[in-house]
Order: sequence, then structure tokens, then C-alpha cells
Amino acid sequence: MTIPPELLARIDEAITHYPVSKRSAVLPVLHLLQHHFGFIQEEAIPWVAQKLGLENIQVAEVVTFYPGFRQSAPGKYHIRVCRTLSCAMAGSAELMEKLCEHAGIDRSHTDHHHPIAVSKDGKFSIEFAECLASCGFGPVCMVNDDFHEAITPEKAAALLDRYRAKA
Repeated sequence: MTIPPELLARIDEAITHYPVSKRSAVLPVLHLLQHHFGFIQEEAIPWVAQKLGLENIQVAEVVTFYPGFRQSAPGKYHIRVCRTLSCAMAGSAELMEKLCEHAGIDRSHTDHHHPIAVSKDGKFSIEFAECLASCGFGPVCMVNDDFHEAITPEKAAALLDRYRAKA
């Protein structure tokens, strides 16, 4: 894992915000790495541990505990579908099915520790997410950092087509 100088500078700066306990910097450092690489690579765990003077297990515990940290590479366009109550009532499970169908994604192998499924062409990946904070406009989803409200199953194909056109 090669850390570019600009990312290393951002990591070093983030660590300065935690002068009493560098362990407190684990979350921000992992977020920076995931934002840059798209997921937490296996070699990131010992790198972060060494950087912060921790044991590998202390970093691994954080990576495996928080579902927001991806442990495998997502597709070019990563879709997160809200599954909490209001979105579920509005059809988020059906939306997930339609997005998978139109993107060619098989979710049969996903579980809590491996929640991401990727299309064969690597263009799309998908996972359920906990509340995306737009409960009145469900179902909602995010594609990378783009937020989409009221995406009914009938709108799934059109949503994916917008991202296919960007490629």
C-alpha cells in the first residue's frame, strides 16, 4: 500500500487533533484511507497500527465493528440503499432488488461482514445502509456521494442509466 504524500500530510494533520491519545485518531485516519482508496485494504490495518503506536488488533476491531468501513473494493459507482423503517415501508427492499437486477449484481453471497456486492463489470456495487436521514422522502439511496430521494423501484433503471452515461 503506497500512501501518496498529500494523503500522508492529511493523515498527519488529523492525528494532531488527538494529542492525548493517538488511539482516538483511528476513526479519522481510517476514513481518510477509505475515502482515498475506496475501501480499507488489508495492509492498511498494520500501517495504521504502526502509525498510531497501537496493536494491529486494536485497528482491526474498529474496521470490523463499523459497517461504514468497506473491507473489499466497491464498484466505480457505489450504491447505498437505506433500509431503516420509513424507507423499508416505502419500498427499499424492492428498490434494492430492481437496482441489482438492472446492474447485474448478485447479492446472494453478502452477509454482515461482507455486505457489498459488485457487478461483474465492476461498474456498480451495492449495499444496504442504515438511516440516510431523509425519512420523509423514501426510499432514498446514495450513489457515491450523490443523494437521491424518492427512488421507487420503477425509477431504478433510469437512475443507473444516469451513471452509465457518465462513464
